[in-house]
Amino acid sequence: MNIDEFRAELETRLLIEKQYLTQEASSVDEQERLELLGKFNEKYKELIKRLANENGIDLNASYPSENSSDSERLSYEQIILGKTMSVYDRLSDELYEEITNI
Repeated sequence: MNIDEFRAELETRLLIEKQYLTQEASSVDEQERLELLGKFNEKYKELIKRLANENGIDLNASYPSENSSDSERLSYEQIILGKTMSVYDRLSDELYEEITNI
């Protein structure tokens, strides 16, 4: 699985988690709604680990790159976080808007 496929799968699974948390928000008080944002962050981290495990990716292994020297090598986890953070940011912003407008 390449990084773009990983990102797409992660986005799909995060959308499902966001929908679930939005539904949960309607049955909790205001303070607990804001705690759902932390829960979403944890889901993001868990999903990265789960997807990596499902696809045989060692998050601590160095990501192969033609342009970097050995001292500049990034791990798969660093590359994945860099490539998926915009998805997380967008969905967490949407979640915040949805749960604060209930």
